[in-house]
Amino acid sequence: MAGGNERSVKALKEVWKRAENSLCADCGKPDPDWASSTLGVFICLNCSGIHRNIPSISKVKSLKMDHWDDAQVQFLAKHGNAVTKAIYEAHIPIYYYQPTYNDCQVLREQWIRAKYERKEFTEPGKQLPYSDGVKEGILWKRGRDNGQFLPRKFLLSEREGCLKYFTKQDAKEPKISVKIDIINATFQPEKIGNPNGLQITYLKDNKTRNIFVYHESGKEIVDWFNAIRSVQFHYLKVAFPIASNNEIKNRLTRNFLKEGYMEKTGPKQREAFKKRWFTLDHRRLMYFKDPLDAFAKGEVFVGSGENGYSVQKGLPSGTQGNFSWHCGITIVTPDREYLFTCETESDQLEWIRAFTSVINQAMTPQEYASKCLDVVSFPS
Repeated sequence: MAGGNERSVKALKEVWKRAENSLCADCGKPDPDWASSTLGVFICLNCSGIHRNIPSISKVKSLKMDHWDDAQVQFLAKHGNAVTKAIYEAHIPIYYYQPTYNDCQVLREQWIRAKYERKEFTEPGKQLPYSDGVKEGILWKRGRDNGQFLPRKFLLSEREGCLKYFTKQDAKEPKISVKIDIINATFQPEKIGNPNGLQITYLKDNKTRNIFVYHESGKEIVDWFNAIRSVQFHYLKVAFPIASNNEIKNRLTRNFLKEGYMEKTGPKQREAFKKRWFTLDHRRLMYFKDPLDAFAKGEVFVGSGENGYSVQKGLPSGTQGNFSWHCGITIVTPDREYLFTCETESDQLEWIRAFTSVINQAMTPQEYASKCLDVVSFPS
């Protein structure tokens, strides 16, 4: 709060201390120390950088370092996060993904632009590019075998309840047609190597199949993401008519609980440990030779504690397999023990926390049945 008279500084502190302004208006990060003098919202440093890229809409200033004159402070006092959210977030579709500070840049940027620049949520019933039940366009898709990204036509249809892609724009038959209720989509910019990288997964022959895509336009790829959620929501609404909107919302696309490299050994526990890329998707722990593999080399079902599953720090004494990483983890299941090693203790603790969060959740009847069938359903 450099400069300014004492009265303005005091008034700014009082507005800043309001409970409604204790979290970033855009991503929910605690203790925001920036604000928009034209929108009247309190935001974090990262979101302020996005606001700075739309200067025709938002002028941002530091609450600690910049001077705020009386008129600007009065504007903040009149607005604040609650009032501004009531205007710009008045009619967000139930299926629209509202990112947090843990989400990637493209999701957060398009959320901010959708609110303030395009004003997508200010009017009821507004026609949105992801809300009409059908979307068609070109996405760059990674080849399963050669690893090259090539343009492919994708078609999403609520009426047909599926997502298709075609190897040629004029092709009559799709290469793949996937039912919408078994699809997951999650942004993976670092893994894919593109800021707009999206990973689409689905079950094929009881195994998870990965498709990696991107679009040059951040808006377009986020529209695809929310279009998938929109079609999923309406499909599940018909399939489960007595379920509440929030129950269905919780069954839409989900982020993976944890990803990264660990070493693993085989079922005899005497084989050498091999480095693999692991993905924990709710109760399904998958491992891949390469993070961008289309199919997992293997999968482990992670059940609940009351059904005999647990996670332990370290490896059983006398473990014979050779390993180069020494921070061990043991997953105990009713059938066998799975042994892993992590490179660092911090990785080990993060994995243990992720496994514990799953094991501490009671299994649903659907999850118990899927374990028996070696199929994992959408988490309830």
